Amino acid sequence: VHVVESGGGLVQAGDSLKLSCAASGNTFNITSMGWYRQAPGGQPELVATRTTGDGSTKYADSVKGRFTISRDVAKNTTIYLQMNTLRPEDTAVYYCNAHMEFFPWTQDYWGQGTQVTVSS
Repeated sequence: VHVVESGGGLVQAGDSLKLSCAASGNTFNITSMGWYRQAPGGQPELVATRTTGDGSTKYADSVKGRFTISRDVAKNTTIYLQMNTLRPEDTAVYYCNAHMEFFPWTQDYWGQGTQVTVSS
């Protein structure tokens, strides 16, 4: 499985940005996809995830109401992260994750990361 993100960049506080992520290859057993981020000197943290089955979503408290995770209408393994009202503290490298389950094992696949920088 190959995961590729795109859409990062430098924006000002209050601006919006949309990230994209596409998983390709043997994606049949992907059960969820999501976004994680890591700020300089910080720990990786979950931003938002979406299950491929029922479409349920989960968000970090810090982004609720500002970020929205969604999938491509035509392709379940392409997701987006719409980020509104960006803050300097959202500055981080954002990584896309594809989580695969095939009992009894699980496997996570990661993209290379895309930098998001929010200036004040």
